[in-house]
Amino acid sequence: MNVLFCSSEVKPFAASGGLGDVAGSLPRALRNRRIACRVVMPLYGDMKPEYREKLTYITNFNVPVGWRNQYCGLFELTYDGVKYYFLDNEYYFKRSGLYGYYDDGERFAFFSRAILEMLFYLDFAPDIIHTNDWQTALVPVYLNLYYRQIEKFRNIKTVFTIHNIQYQGKYGMEILEDTLAIGRENAHLVEYDRCVNFMKGAIECADKVTTVSPSYANEILDPWYSHGLDDLLRQKQYKLCGILNGIDVKGYDPATDPALAANFDTKNFAGNKPLCKKELQAEFGLHDWPVPVVGMVTRLAGHKGLDLVRHVAQEIVNNGLQLVLLGTGEAEYESFFSDLAGRNPGSVGVKLQFNPALASKIYAGADMFLMPSKSEPCGLSQMVALRYGTIPIVRETGGLRDSIQDSGDGQGNGFTFSSYNAHDMLNAVLRAKAGYENPEGWQMLIKRAMECDFSWSASAKQYVEMYDQVCKLW
Repeated sequence: MNVLFCSSEVKPFAASGGLGDVAGSLPRALRNRRIACRVVMPLYGDMKPEYREKLTYITNFNVPVGWRNQYCGLFELTYDGVKYYFLDNEYYFKRSGLYGYYDDGERFAFFSRAILEMLFYLDFAPDIIHTNDWQTALVPVYLNLYYRQIEKFRNIKTVFTIHNIQYQGKYGMEILEDTLAIGRENAHLVEYDRCVNFMKGAIECADKVTTVSPSYANEILDPWYSHGLDDLLRQKQYKLCGILNGIDVKGYDPATDPALAANFDTKNFAGNKPLCKKELQAEFGLHDWPVPVVGMVTRLAGHKGLDLVRHVAQEIVNNGLQLVLLGTGEAEYESFFSDLAGRNPGSVGVKLQFNPALASKIYAGADMFLMPSKSEPCGLSQMVALRYGTIPIVRETGGLRDSIQDSGDGQGNGFTFSSYNAHDMLNAVLRAKAGYENPEGWQMLIKRAMECDFSWSASAKQYVEMYDQVCKLW
């Protein structure tokens, strides 16, 4: 089976979040299951020279963008056993960063159309085109409108994965014809709530719609989670399913991570993980006390549940726990956590930055990892924390619900709470503290956490099964 995996970001070439992690890991796992998976992404201007220098030029062609034709260069690179295609247009992609520009709608309409035009120049015929999030959501729309009558495209099936439904690609209807080249007679494919909605187009036109966890697939049918798309999703529920993401267990491995003060695995964590904790406390200016350290690595955004933390943060500290936080984001949360650290020297450490090496130190050195998200489509941090033997404390939502089970019965791998309530979260933190104060039981919990398997192997198997079902649809 041939699969073309389309993503606006792919680790290690260019990534800003979980989508990049998935696009960098899942295709490799699919290839291990004998799926001929290739990946296509934009050729961004700030791609690292170490990768850009290895690109091979294939050809160039024109891409229709509204009433215009735009240049597109096609490059390829085989990396870690996977073939990647890079689509080049310096006007659209030679910029700093990936997103956040006034013309993002036009940029990714170009990218979506270029993906299909690219196939005319390759000796690769996909059985399935797998698109991800709003940036590639127009691929199924364009395929059905403009390419189905061509023999090469006639039997291609499409899968669309929602990584975060909050970001839908919403624009005014004025871009419909001049930018998207979609006539008024087909406006219904992308029009939703009186605007152009890229994600709506994919939900309408794709053969299968997936999310990154089973719980999230159910949650987005509820208006509280759906950001306005629940009615459409209920209509299309027959083609909706959820598959839990995995993590790159080679990239996230405490036995080999060079950022750690001491490497460890399930055989020697009892001696070496405390060394990582000691280094973490020093890094964040915390007292070298034998108290539990709660870690957070997060975007400072409201949907991450930070208002819950803000409400009871001082109580957490007053109950004898230390708190470390790494991340950037909304000014109100940056200000709050900076002030919290200032009021609690030696007990709270905050660094407002993006720093992967320091994130590794938190995953390895903290005793607990707090994720009280209002919504969390999948979440990868809780899986990484488990791999590093740091016990997650999570709210039961999305992928957090699917990956973390409360250890109250002595069998789980973390501590959970269900309602979106600050004191319910605090109760989970205090239950974790009580567990920490039982050294023998805590060591058993750490070992159980580290033995959890959230590699891509199991998830890739489910994707292959889903692809097989899609290929049999018509």
